[in-house]
Amino acid sequence: MNEWTVVTVIVTLVGLGAAVIRPLIGLNGTITRLTAAVNVLEKNISGLAAKNSESHAKLWERVEEHEDILNSHETRLTVIENRNPK
Repeated sequence: MNEWTVVTVIVTLVGLGAAVIRPLIGLNGTITRLTAAVNVLEKNISGLAAKNSESHAKLWERVEEHEDILNSHETRLTVIENRNPK
């Protein structure tokens, strides 16, 4: 092998290394940004889940209040219907 063959091989290897390493560095940066975005989304979702549970509890409370009111009205209607026979 002469000197130019060695130089050509070294340049080729450096080019190949640069061709492989540059996308890997970019990919690593992209993965880091995506990891940060996923962490933010996890925090947002956990906050939404807590708010969702709270909202559901309030809704069930209102449903139970309305159920009590409807039962009271049903009882009153039954009393009125039985009091005035036709």
